Amino acid sequence: MEKANRLGEFLRARRARVSPSEVGLPHGGMRRVPGLRREEVASLAGLSIDYYARLEQGREQHPSASVLNALGRALRLGADAQRYLFAVATPGPAPATARVHRQVGANLLALVDDWPHHPAVIIDRCTTIVGANQLGRAMYAGHRHSDNLARLLFVDEDARIFFRDWTKVATASVASIRASATLDPDDAELMALVGELSVRSAEFSRLWSKAEVREKTSDSFQIRHPQVGDLDLVFESLRPNGSPDLLLKIYRAEPGSSTAEALAVLGSLTADQTVEAPRIQRARRATSLSDTPGHSSAVTE
Repeated sequence: MEKANRLGEFLRARRARVSPSEVGLPHGGMRRVPGLRREEVASLAGLSIDYYARLEQGREQHPSASVLNALGRALRLGADAQRYLFAVATPGPAPATARVHRQVGANLLALVDDWPHHPAVIIDRCTTIVGANQLGRAMYAGHRHSDNLARLLFVDEDARIFFRDWTKVATASVASIRASATLDPDDAELMALVGELSVRSAEFSRLWSKAEVREKTSDSFQIRHPQVGDLDLVFESLRPNGSPDLLLKIYRAEPGSSTAEALAVLGSLTADQTVEAPRIQRARRATSLSDTPGHSSAVTE
């Protein structure tokens, strides 16, 4: 994706998703394109048609904040999508936190390990699992791509069995990956992941083209675990203040439910991995990042 036209691609994708009736315009009979026409977006945002066309074509690269806010309103963008719009429209030096793989602090890892009844994983902006407690590791174990949730979703052969509501999870995950780009739209590692998945998965490519932007917060989550069967969970997502490029996901089962019982069984089945697994995982992650120029290790012992 060309850096100079990332704004144009986003604008085209989003106007295609807004129907004239949503913004109080007549449908106008036959339309050559879905959604709004260029001139309609320009009118709704109070811009000239020529200026808006230059934005989409990448010939105008310095829109003001007032223009971007007007476009956000015209295209009915939510808060996450609005932040993404500003990020791709006003490129500049990336924040220091965007260029450096921050360490997962020992205190955060210890805190996660102190939740024995709740699966918890820490993922980076490319959805690679960089830390987890025993149940978190066990919940995703046994797949070819257990270390990366996006590849697990779109490349793993048993993804549609494991994720019982695959479509819902896939849609939310693609929107979350785009939201991760808000911190640094030019993140080479993240764009490489997007390129890889676009080639390997037609479904990922289709969802990415819709240009949805939405941070993961909390939701229900249903999987079919190969060892303990169906699990019905809810999760909450949090970003550590010191590492905004990391996401902590904590899963919870209803107390006394069959899922809570299944998690207890899963904990018992994987108890012997409690000490060794984290050390192997952290060492592997630290080694892979230390071999990459400009990257510090992702975790500390």
